[in-house]
Amino acid sequence: MPISAIDTIALAVQHTKQQLFQPFRLWQWTRLALVGLLAGEIGSSGSFHFPSNFNFPQTNGPSRHFMEQSFPKIDPAILGGLVAVLVIAGGIFLIVLMYISSVMRFILFDSIVTKECHIRQGWAHRQGPAWRYFLWQLGFMLAVIAAAVVFLGIPAGFAYSMGWFSQPGEHVLGLVLGGIVMLFVAFVFFVGIAVVHVLTKDFVVPQMALEGIGAIEGWRRLWKIMEAEKGGYAGYIGMKIVMAIGAGIMVAIATVILGLMIVIPSAALAIVAVLTGKSAGLTWNAFTITVMVVAACILFAIFMYLVALISVPVIVFFPAYSIYFFAPRYRALGLVVYPPPAAGPEEPPMPLMPAPIG
Repeated sequence: MPISAIDTIALAVQHTKQQLFQPFRLWQWTRLALVGLLAGEIGSSGSFHFPSNFNFPQTNGPSRHFMEQSFPKIDPAILGGLVAVLVIAGGIFLIVLMYISSVMRFILFDSIVTKECHIRQGWAHRQGPAWRYFLWQLGFMLAVIAAAVVFLGIPAGFAYSMGWFSQPGEHVLGLVLGGIVMLFVAFVFFVGIAVVHVLTKDFVVPQMALEGIGAIEGWRRLWKIMEAEKGGYAGYIGMKIVMAIGAGIMVAIATVILGLMIVIPSAALAIVAVLTGKSAGLTWNAFTITVMVVAACILFAIFMYLVALISVPVIVFFPAYSIYFFAPRYRALGLVVYPPPAAGPEEPPMPLMPAPIG
């Protein structure tokens, strides 16, 4: 029978060690960090939240007067135009980033299979499947937004028509029970979205990469495979949740430490820049605000790349885990991961748990 989700861990760990440390190649780490970051492989592992009750100390006297003078009122027309430009540019940027992420997903798949990361060659070679995957992601995002509007709009419309919002004190029980039901529905909804996303990038992308099919056809085939082995895939999802939590905690700790190392000197430089600009007669306007936003974006991009660099083992491990789990269940991938011997029929058959790639 195919390898289990638990047994796959050892193969993925061995593969990660071989690809990253035997031998250690810094240039490969930097490439994998960029590919993993743009592919969204660490999107849920390094998130953390600052305490909501954190307050800056109150200042009085000359320092407070300085801060009030440093941020004068801005013309609403200029501010509105700047906000509109930022919103439009942000939307375009997200669309472009989604396409780049689609290409990088296939480059990451190739990097794990071949144990070599080649961004330029992968970018030229994977445009076709990446475009199909991009269209799938775009359609899936729109479907999720539409479903969220329905799930939130219908209950909200019902509550409004019943007058629950106009007189909430008379409908406390209905509002509380409705809120509980909505929280449960939202939880199931977002868990389902996460499962579909994970199964798509783990098991549909390999089919698109190896056979050139679309995401819908890949899902149709995957559904048939999953129906024949429901327990195995349920175990895979469970193990991946557990490992993702562990990896997320480790990456979050490293991210906090790295963030402190960057935020403290950056804040000092920002204070020096503000004081220098004030002494030079600069004021807050559209130009200075734009410079500040661009500088903050550049600093954030550098920070995220450094997070990706220390997360390279995670970036390699999880795709390797999905590949080794899926290879015995998907023949086209199995032939790539475990190529048949070059000799004749005298060679022994492939073992159930062969060594990792390479």
